[in-house]
Amino acid sequence: MHLLSEITDSAETIQEIRRNIHAHPELRFEENRTSDLVAEALSSWGITVYRGMGKTGVVGRLDGDLGPGKMIGLRADMDALPLQEHNNFAHASKNPGKMHACGHDGHTAMLLGAAQYLSNHRDFKGTVIFIFQPAEEGGAGAKEMINDGLFKDFPCDAVFGLHNWPGLAEGHFGVTPGPMMASSNAFEVTITGKGGHAALPHNSADPVLTGAQIVLALQSIITRNKRPVDAAVLSITQFHAGETSNVIPDSAFIGGTVRTFTLGVLDLIEQRLREIAHSVASAFDCKAEITFSRNYPPLINHAEEVKFATEVMSELVGKQNVNESIDPTMGAEDFAFMLLEKPGCYVFLGNGDGDHRSVGHGMGPCHLHNPSYDFNDALIPVGVSYWVKLAQRFLEKTN
Repeated sequence: MHLLSEITDSAETIQEIRRNIHAHPELRFEENRTSDLVAEALSSWGITVYRGMGKTGVVGRLDGDLGPGKMIGLRADMDALPLQEHNNFAHASKNPGKMHACGHDGHTAMLLGAAQYLSNHRDFKGTVIFIFQPAEEGGAGAKEMINDGLFKDFPCDAVFGLHNWPGLAEGHFGVTPGPMMASSNAFEVTITGKGGHAALPHNSADPVLTGAQIVLALQSIITRNKRPVDAAVLSITQFHAGETSNVIPDSAFIGGTVRTFTLGVLDLIEQRLREIAHSVASAFDCKAEITFSRNYPPLINHAEEVKFATEVMSELVGKQNVNESIDPTMGAEDFAFMLLEKPGCYVFLGNGDGDHRSVGHGMGPCHLHNPSYDFNDALIPVGVSYWVKLAQRFLEKTN
């Protein structure tokens, strides 16, 4: 690896920041302590700080000493998950029911490390925008920051994001042009029938039976309506009905998620879901009310920025340690909103297989959103060096 020695030497300090954040997790739009920590650190390094964008978001602006030029945005997410941590090492969560189980503590710390380094080495032309975003976990904090004027106030020429990735070898990178993460969408189907005595079903319009038929029929969208080469997932995750064994209820509820890589496939699935639910319900003398929520769009990397980021990653860790066509994932990420506004690239940084965890970790795997997860601090100098070199090369390349 070709890491910057100054960054390697300061990695322990950034690790302390990371573990501080991990020990005090905050949920979406509640990242007040974390925002204070970020803002104070940026200010102490002479970086101009803007607060309140996206409620609890923080933006740092660093202008180079060589005059105006292009503007690059670097983004990290700050929020934690509503999850009880199973680890009991020293930096485990002190906030019951809240945990940094996705590595946003590491993302925030690495971007702070890059901000500190670049503030000490301002021999560049142009501007670096450090975007510390709230509410990635279901709150669409990226969209909130954009709605509050992120790219109007800071008209970045390109924007870049990063996420640690368990299962990918420690310190390796993965990326792909085009769709890399899926859209995230939720649906609810409320079936209204006519309740009655379970021993006299002919007097009722059974919403439970109707719901069961709808659950089965919805899977035909994936197997019979969608082209086999178009990836998509439709999962039923909730089915609620009834309160006792001898009563057919008046209503039933079905809920689930849909994931796609393209809006065209999403349009097809939503249309067919509505048609099937209404038609099946009608066939069983019931009615169906459907709500379909499009939460996060697919994350689609821009080819030119992928090529550029791949060159930086290859110089940093070696071309053999960069997977340029990593498999896309059906997980979702609200950095997708930023890529709808600006060209850019989102990459995975390998978190390893969990062997890095200190004594006192939980017995579960070190997977994202798992109560035994912990960010791998060995990534800190890699991630910080990536951000620094990415910013320096981008501003050199485009001026």
